[in-house]
Amino acid sequence: MTKLPRPYEWFKKSYPEIWQAYDKLAALSHSAGPLGAKERELVKLAMAIGARREGAVHSHTRRALEQGATKEEIYHLALLGLTTLGFPSTIAALTWVKDELDGRVRSRIGARRSAVVAQRVTRGKR
Repeated sequence: MTKLPRPYEWFKKSYPEIWQAYDKLAALSHSAGPLGAKERELVKLAMAIGARREGAVHSHTRRALEQGATKEEIYHLALLGLTTLGFPSTIAALTWVKDELDGRVRSRIGARRSAVVAQRVTRGKR
């Protein structure tokens, strides 16, 4: 499993009992039916797209890839929202999915962090 985002790590440390209950609920939900790991991640990706949860779309795109989904399957899943969610929502989802599939998110975040560090260094020199 991939590392949790910082807000999740903070929540986990701040409210360990709630986190444990949530984590157990997630595990029980995953094991409650016949879907395999790949199918579950594709379903969760579809739900994230439908709810327009950008962070969840990024996360479940990565997780679907980790579970063996192909880029083509993920793009197809996003395209299926066109007639249900509408063109603007589908384009947004495709943009978020494409960011992950092209590896842009990590490089963009890295570039942003580098810029922040550079600003701090510059400010310190003034």
